Amino acid sequence: MNQNHIERRKRLAKTMGGGVAVLRTAPERIRNRDAHHPYRFDSNFYYLSRFPEPEAILVIIAEPSPKTVLFCRDKDLERETWDGFRYGPDAARETFEVDEAYSITRVDDLVPKLLEDQTAMFFEVGNDPSWDNQVIGWLNTVRGQGRNGVGAPEQIHDIRSILDEMRLVKDASELDTMRQAATISARAHCRAMQITRPGLKEYEVEAELLHEFRRSGSQSPAYTSIVAGGANACVLHYVDNNAVLNDGDLLLIDAGCELNGYASDITRTFPVGGTFSGPQRDIYELVLAAQAAAIEQVRPGNEWEDPHRAALKVLAQGFIDLGLCKGTLDSVIESGDYRKFYMHRTGHWLGMDVHDVGDYKREGTWRKLETGMVLTVEPGCYIRPAEDVAEQFWNIGVRIEDDAVVTGNSCEIITAEVPKKIAEIETLMRG
Repeated sequence: MNQNHIERRKRLAKTMGGGVAVLRTAPERIRNRDAHHPYRFDSNFYYLSRFPEPEAILVIIAEPSPKTVLFCRDKDLERETWDGFRYGPDAARETFEVDEAYSITRVDDLVPKLLEDQTAMFFEVGNDPSWDNQVIGWLNTVRGQGRNGVGAPEQIHDIRSILDEMRLVKDASELDTMRQAATISARAHCRAMQITRPGLKEYEVEAELLHEFRRSGSQSPAYTSIVAGGANACVLHYVDNNAVLNDGDLLLIDAGCELNGYASDITRTFPVGGTFSGPQRDIYELVLAAQAAAIEQVRPGNEWEDPHRAALKVLAQGFIDLGLCKGTLDSVIESGDYRKFYMHRTGHWLGMDVHDVGDYKREGTWRKLETGMVLTVEPGCYIRPAEDVAEQFWNIGVRIEDDAVVTGNSCEIITAEVPKKIAEIETLMRG
């Protein structure tokens, strides 16, 4: 098993400078009656523990020497007959290398004792009211021992401010996993291009994506796949995926798998019939040029906003050249007129969450990119029917998205296996 989670706990304890951190994994969610949604652990909890089961709490004591305590479900052979394997405290202690492990049934008795005489407590403040109430209950239990000379933590900190920064820069093992996830997703997108043809339903193409994800070892999609043909491509978060694909339309697919807790995120747009029309080609080449300009700005020392600025300049000038916007480049950007066709940002952080943690600004200033950060680069153009828009452009929606790892002096595009040049796309679809 990868041991990086142990080093992360040590880093967290050092950054805390004292006190106790308490983290809870995600609860199971009922889908209906006695059926649950597929379980997915909490990202912060898993980042520090690698423990995959529900009903678990992690306690990290920073001083006098770092110590980790895990609370989890008991080993229960009867429940394993119904629901599958459980580690239980003894196996969990050895497997995940924690100092102590106990039954989750003992958490209300033992956590208050771990908080005694500590100066500070760290947890995800305000993330879940029920969790807040449980933690405050433990604090009040400790406070109730004041007459016996027991001190309670006087300071409460939101642990997310620390963990967000830790998770923002990926280590080598994380990047390896993300490259694998990107490779799986790239194969899925290529598969989708190869099978797409007029008359299919969007969900039939989605099924090919899901098939490739799962057959390659991915546990699940990283988010609900967008498979949007024709006018549906102009709906940014379209997920119905139930329309017929028509010859002459474009198909926009935004889909990525999750592998071992890490997400990938790819968007490609291509013609249902295998050949771009003239207007489709014009819009597509514009978005592709905008993405290239943005990728050029993904390098250490540049601001987070630099890729967006670069993409926006290319798109706005293209809108002017195509007659979609009127005025100078500066006036179109300053007025926001471009937002009729490009209304989102050019990227987001990527990691354990598809929209991953980490501030984009610090003290009012766009943060600098650093080696090991991972972000998406995804400009787009979405043209709905309107009186002041030439009909040849109506219902053209194009987005092109890749995943970029900031490297020593530039960036590595880990999703580059999916074609995005027009000639390459048309060749793959013919093949």
